[in-house]
Amino acid sequence: MDQLSTQPGPLAGLRVIEMGQLIAGPFCGQLLGDMGADVIKIESPGAGDPMRTWGKSDPSAWWQIIGRNKRSVTIDLRKADGQDLARQLIAKADILIENFRPGTLEKWGLSPETLLAKNPRLIVTRMSAYGQTGPYSDRAGYGLIGEAMGGWRNIVGDADRPPARMGVSIGDALCATYGCLGALAALRNREITGKGQVVDSSLFESVLQVMESLVIDYSISGYVRERSGAILPGIAPSNAYRCRDGDYLIGANQDTVFIRLCTAMGQPDLAQNAKYSNHVARGRNQAELDSLIEDWTSHRTIEEVDALMLKNAIPGGRVYKAPDMLADPHFQARNSILSLQHPALGAIKMQGVFPVLSETPGGVRRLAPATPGQDNAEVFKEVLGLNTDQVANLAKAGLI
Repeated sequence: MDQLSTQPGPLAGLRVIEMGQLIAGPFCGQLLGDMGADVIKIESPGAGDPMRTWGKSDPSAWWQIIGRNKRSVTIDLRKADGQDLARQLIAKADILIENFRPGTLEKWGLSPETLLAKNPRLIVTRMSAYGQTGPYSDRAGYGLIGEAMGGWRNIVGDADRPPARMGVSIGDALCATYGCLGALAALRNREITGKGQVVDSSLFESVLQVMESLVIDYSISGYVRERSGAILPGIAPSNAYRCRDGDYLIGANQDTVFIRLCTAMGQPDLAQNAKYSNHVARGRNQAELDSLIEDWTSHRTIEEVDALMLKNAIPGGRVYKAPDMLADPHFQARNSILSLQHPALGAIKMQGVFPVLSETPGGVRRLAPATPGQDNAEVFKEVLGLNTDQVANLAKAGLI
């Protein structure tokens, strides 16, 4: 069943111009497009965004997600006439997204000052490694650099090994998410003042924002958090425990929940043991407690442990892979995974649109554009009022 949405979404009526490529900028565009904005993606003539070739399939599966809900036009931004064409599109937009190296827009005559002079209501959302200001602002950087500088990489992995990475581009995703949040906040301010502004979202600060108490712990007590493997130091029990047929996660660090876990394990007296009777004590004896719990789980199947966790209202969960998600009735009930029909790939499944809004839900209204510039004629006629001959002349001049 094809689950393309017919709902306009809460951001319907907003026009977004997406410049840039790879992950941060395009993911920000995806988030806005999922909620109903008309996202017009500017790609370079020819190959277009490198994301079109990333992934395990041809055409790229990843592109189907990050390119959804967008229209694609091609413009050669290295040519003066191409830059002028981009300025004309941006003058008709509410939001501009870009994730080029700082200074690139300025080099092309597309500085925020220039764009805001022509379109004072424009919101320019800029994503970069280090931000638009400061001594590092002109350095090149990818997500992994932001993850390292923001503190993420140092605490991920086992203590006796080099820093590990998460299996997804979390730095880029966070930068894009905060860029989207900033754009929506700026839209609210524009309702009051009538003025646009610049949103400056950096990779390293987006990662820093989710680092919880890492900085303040050091500033107060000199504590430097280091890699701790699968656990959060001092938070116990909260770990993956080996069962007879795999791993199972249990989170029972709250006192009342820990009491219920001890009951489920058939060891109620454990909750009265001074080494485990409160949060601080359990944290101090974390390794020993984890060993006791795993000794119990290791003699049971995941299904048996899961049933006991459910019966006793203890947070617990299986470690899911993609097949588990597709088979799970909860995913199905919430439409967490969408089924779409692709002309080349056939039936495809991908994550839906989150969060879910009760009155004006977002959705996937259109598949990712199959080729760079597939919407050139439609967009240039609709937005700029060009006729067929004028669009053809742009193509002949190599501008699109």
